[in-house]
Amino acid sequence: MKKTLKIKSCPQVSDLKIDIDVNASTLNELTKLQHQYGNIFKINSNKDTSSYFINDPTLIKELLVKNHSNYRKGPGFERIKMLLGNGLIVSDGQTWRRARTMIQPTFARQNIHKLIQKMISCSKNRATAWDALIENKQSINITKEMSEFALELILKSIFGEDYENLIDENGENPFSFLSKDTTRNLSVVMKMRNLRQTLLSIITIRRKQENTEDYDFLTMYLNASDKLGNKFTDIELIDEIITLIVAGYETSAGTLNWAWYLLSTQPDELENLYQESQPIFEKLNDLNHEAINSMHFTQAVLEETLRLYPPVWLFSRRSTNDDQLGGYEIAVNSNLFVSPYILHRSKEFWDNPNRFNPGRFINRDGAKVVNMAYFPFSLGPRRCLGEYFSFLEMKIHLGYLISKYRIVDSQKNNPKLNLGINLRSSDDIFLQLERR
Repeated sequence: MKKTLKIKSCPQVSDLKIDIDVNASTLNELTKLQHQYGNIFKINSNKDTSSYFINDPTLIKELLVKNHSNYRKGPGFERIKMLLGNGLIVSDGQTWRRARTMIQPTFARQNIHKLIQKMISCSKNRATAWDALIENKQSINITKEMSEFALELILKSIFGEDYENLIDENGENPFSFLSKDTTRNLSVVMKMRNLRQTLLSIITIRRKQENTEDYDFLTMYLNASDKLGNKFTDIELIDEIITLIVAGYETSAGTLNWAWYLLSTQPDELENLYQESQPIFEKLNDLNHEAINSMHFTQAVLEETLRLYPPVWLFSRRSTNDDQLGGYEIAVNSNLFVSPYILHRSKEFWDNPNRFNPGRFINRDGAKVVNMAYFPFSLGPRRCLGEYFSFLEMKIHLGYLISKYRIVDSQKNNPKLNLGINLRSSDDIFLQLERR
């Protein structure tokens, strides 16, 4: 006999108009309402559409994993689509499934390991820049430096030798506006669109070349084919490359910015990271993925940073069918909102949630809760493909540079949040460093 799930009553906020968007007022309002109404509540924002906010890990897992086929991308992705085109982050349905299947082999671990030397090289470039600043007794603009590191690495990982050609032809990095202009307004969209011809030129030349043994993401994308043997069209390929540039750069740049800040406030944790990194990075010529993956404390630092400052702090889904989540009825065309930022700082799931404590990811006390109430890279089929790449580059970056420099003076005030599509610091973070 089929078991009937009892329908639960969802708390409803019917007398309050909320325009949910990626801004500070939305975070403040949702935090306040979550304290008042609990971990699921309904907002009747207009006659035709119901909106739900979900902060329950079990319901979130149902939404993103078990019942994911009943949902597509929700409100807010229209603006992202203007910037990225119809790449993997934005696309839905069969278009997304085809692209995901074609791209996934690119991010296999054995392929990502081929980029380790590029990660080391980009970290060395930061050290060269920092030595000059220290010599002139200047502080380090960590926010700017993390942006330049992450952007250089993702571009070299995508284009390989063609990266140098980009610089030679244009006199500077044509994508540098991404790190210089942190807004994601129409002007940035237009600048990115203007680069589509540049990308097409690179793609056209690459298609005519014979395959080489050199590894980069563009080569993998060009060689990818679907189950019918069809490859990406030029337009599809440009959309996917732009998506990879923006997503691959912003996640790592933002996380490293916050990691340096948090470590500067906790000398003991910084010393622990140094003690782990120093013996590994003094043998730089022998560095390999096994050594990097043995950096468990550094991994914990990054996971704790992502708990406190998840790159995508608010995302949405829209139901394509009537559904039930944990017994709550969700009507078709409903909007559902989830905030990793709020979930990761909920006292119900985390002890002392606002404290930077990498140890919670070492000891794994309450590991079941940690695994359920933690999703900085999303969950289910749409979990970020670049997660391993991101962790590897960030561990190499922190391990190499913290083994060479100590922090002698740090940011005095807590940085405020820039709550756009990605979670950034509203002002640049500056640190005073010296060589060890």
